[in-house]
Amino acid sequence: MSDASDRVTGHPARAGDGRPDPARAPSGAPAPAGRGTVRDRHGPRDAFDYPRHWEADVVLADGGTVHLRPIVPSDSDRLVAFHAKLSERTRYLRYFGAYPRIPPRDLERFSVVDHFDRVAFVALLGDEIVGVGRYERLEGGPSAEVAFVVDDQHQGRGLGSILLEHLAAAASECGLRRFVAEVLAENAAMVRVFRDAGYQVSRALEEGVLHLEFDIDPTEESLAVARAREQAAEARSVHNLLHPRSVAVIGASADPTKVGYVALSNLLSADFAGPVYPVNPEHRSVHGVRAYPSVVDIPDPVELAVVAVPADQVESVLDGALAKGVKTLLIVSAGFAEAGPHGLHAERRLVGEARAHGMRVVGPNALGVLNTDPSVRLNATLAPRLPVRGRAGFFCQSGALGTAILADAEARGLGLSTFVSAGNRADVSGNDLLQYWETDPDTDLVLLYLESFGNPRKFARLARRLGRTKPIVAVKSGRHAVRPQLAATSAEIDEASVQALFEQAGVVRVETLAQLFDTALVFAHQPLPAGPRVGIVGNSSAIGLLAADTARAQGLRLAFDPVDVGPQAGPGEFAAAVREALNSPETDALVAVFVPPLAIPGTAYARALREAVQELDLRKPIVSTFLAAEGVPAELAVSGKDGAPGQGSIPSYPSPERAVSALAKVVRYAAWRHRPQGNVIRPAGVHTERAQQIVREILDEGDKNIMLTDDDAVRLLGCYGVDVVPFRVVSTEDGAVAAAAELGYPVTVKTVDERLRGRPDLAGVRLDLGSEDAVRRGYRDVREVSGDDEVYVQRMAPKGISCFIGLQDDPSFGTLLSFGLSGLVSTLLGDRAYRAVPLTDVDAVTLIREPKSAPLLTGYRGDEPADLAALQDMVLRVNALAEDNPEVRSLTLDPVMASPEGAFVANARIVLGPPPARPDTGPRRLRPIPAD
Repeated sequence: MSDASDRVTGHPARAGDGRPDPARAPSGAPAPAGRGTVRDRHGPRDAFDYPRHWEADVVLADGGTVHLRPIVPSDSDRLVAFHAKLSERTRYLRYFGAYPRIPPRDLERFSVVDHFDRVAFVALLGDEIVGVGRYERLEGGPSAEVAFVVDDQHQGRGLGSILLEHLAAAASECGLRRFVAEVLAENAAMVRVFRDAGYQVSRALEEGVLHLEFDIDPTEESLAVARAREQAAEARSVHNLLHPRSVAVIGASADPTKVGYVALSNLLSADFAGPVYPVNPEHRSVHGVRAYPSVVDIPDPVELAVVAVPADQVESVLDGALAKGVKTLLIVSAGFAEAGPHGLHAERRLVGEARAHGMRVVGPNALGVLNTDPSVRLNATLAPRLPVRGRAGFFCQSGALGTAILADAEARGLGLSTFVSAGNRADVSGNDLLQYWETDPDTDLVLLYLESFGNPRKFARLARRLGRTKPIVAVKSGRHAVRPQLAATSAEIDEASVQALFEQAGVVRVETLAQLFDTALVFAHQPLPAGPRVGIVGNSSAIGLLAADTARAQGLRLAFDPVDVGPQAGPGEFAAAVREALNSPETDALVAVFVPPLAIPGTAYARALREAVQELDLRKPIVSTFLAAEGVPAELAVSGKDGAPGQGSIPSYPSPERAVSALAKVVRYAAWRHRPQGNVIRPAGVHTERAQQIVREILDEGDKNIMLTDDDAVRLLGCYGVDVVPFRVVSTEDGAVAAAAELGYPVTVKTVDERLRGRPDLAGVRLDLGSEDAVRRGYRDVREVSGDDEVYVQRMAPKGISCFIGLQDDPSFGTLLSFGLSGLVSTLLGDRAYRAVPLTDVDAVTLIREPKSAPLLTGYRGDEPADLAALQDMVLRVNALAEDNPEVRSLTLDPVMASPEGAFVANARIVLGPPPARPDTGPRRLRPIPAD
């Protein structure tokens, strides 16, 4: 969404009136830090030494991009040029005066900062600064003055809100908690920057100047505002790609064997709604269309450039596209990341340059993009035909499979709204398409063929939100290997992680493309079911039983025994049986299985089925095994727009197993969608700042993974209200007795060696010791087994079911929280449930009930049930710990004793280390381009 607020931005300190200005050191403040002034990793830095994760490419409200980074002294000339372009009105509102030029003293203070107490960001478009934001700490405290200003030509693009987000994130890292600003009362646009960001802003007016103050800690409202703006901006960038008003084909060719020939031919054959410009320096026309020597020679604006030249020529093409102001570059050329390290380096450099100059990139090695909207008619792909119009959007990483996917969709009667094959996915990815399809009125169903994840954390967030209104069906290939060209921008994720990600986000996961189309046909043409009760009607008892067996195996319930009208029944009898089954209140969905008799054409039965369903209009989904057809036969189709099968068409499958399996996936999705979504809850008694201070203290010792000591683990868990059953570490028999007396009987004595404690025979543990003599014997026994004088003495927890709660971190996917019952059998059988952090309260409830052994917690065979509410609370506390501290690389609470009295942690193990990736939090940014 656009920010009118950044038309006039910034703290308006009066030039030369002595008023404090973030651009100026306050009275008595030390001069800006120079080289060699780094105090520590959390203090002032060298003017050129800024945190690299503060640098980012960002998408603006109109879909264009800029590069954001901290200011450095070498930016001084750019600052002078930027200031010279500002209008008098903008300068007045920014500085409370004319301020026509930046004096040398001010220029130094503007451009030399310490990236801690004084921070400034520049927004760059190419080599030019188009926006500046800065803050300065006030009197060494937790508050800072904030200011920003945007080039007049780039106001209204959302730069003000982006600068504020990134400044607030940097300030928070540097220990600041509050921003203040002074704004002319007439500067209503500036006030809206702060007000619309979702912060609670206090205002005080004095002599025509508004004094604004607000806490910068993220709030639910500020996060929601940032996410909404991110969605709108990224959706707009994809809209620009799929709705270009003009297209240039760079490398257009008259040679039918060349890619440039195919690309141009397909655009023209689809009758693209706008002008198409062939670019070929050797021909005056191509395909009868006037050609131009280069893209800069085209007299009119170019919004989309299709690049079909050899890889070694793409860089020179990029220069022309940048000069022309092209919005999006679609690179079908191969020879980049898939060709080896040199190609990977070229690909990264290309994307970096494109983003820095305001462009998005699709590819390289892409099949292309298409849009079947009659007002666009865009076929910028290497596939020969524009598909029929439909309401399914398709994203595919593989260019090679793209053509086959489009052909298969057409053969099955599945219409598409849009299609994107992103190839190496160096920039535009599936996440961008999810943002676009969320608000695209022409798309009701999302189909994904994924070989890898670039940003799985963001995928989980977007899919979960989109899936609440539009089904997502995904094939995730590459289980055991990823194509080389995708490896550089992909995360390796184990299958448990992928499954947890998809299930939690409501994504319908399928194993093959055939299953994807099977499932898509139901979503595209049939309503969602109200429940899992399925009726089966047919003219063959054998096929009906096959369908019934498959339904039970898929977790569906039979509304009644399969109805067999017999092989001699006519179309009217068949239709009557269908009507009766659909009218039954016990039926949520119907499977029609049919073998054509010899005497009467099957088409008559198909028409009777379709007409019976249309008459009732009960909003119950129907699938069929009809005429052994695959897709939507003409006799079962309800005509939609543009002649494609529309809503109400009945999909048919070659076998009852495939029909029922597709229906079962739709039933499970409908159940997920109808379940309460839940809320991310912050448990009471959480001390985030204290926990983060503990983490910082421990990691200050180095950048390697560190296993926490017992005391540190207890301290960190205590910040989140997770208490470990009291214990002592002793090294003598008398020490063990004294510890037991202090803790209170009964106690357990156990070795410090995890391997012995975890053995099934409990060789390293002595439980329920109720006297001094028992403790002495226990100490001697454990010492004999371990050979170590040191042992734990711990108060006995109430008896209960031994459980496991864990965190495991994936380098890019993020953190998974797992739950299961402790013990060798559960471990061997993999009886664990997983959820991706952050969890909602509903996730916590379902997580502890998901393992197959979970009935033991609920009073199996008459036992007293465990306190499940206490387990759920502990899960949410561990979730909060993981969300606040991405440095937690792994955590194990094992055992957690779940009893009627509560949940009690007997043992904890935590490993901290540098975060493997930036989490999907903080200010808006595009996926970083990895350094070579």
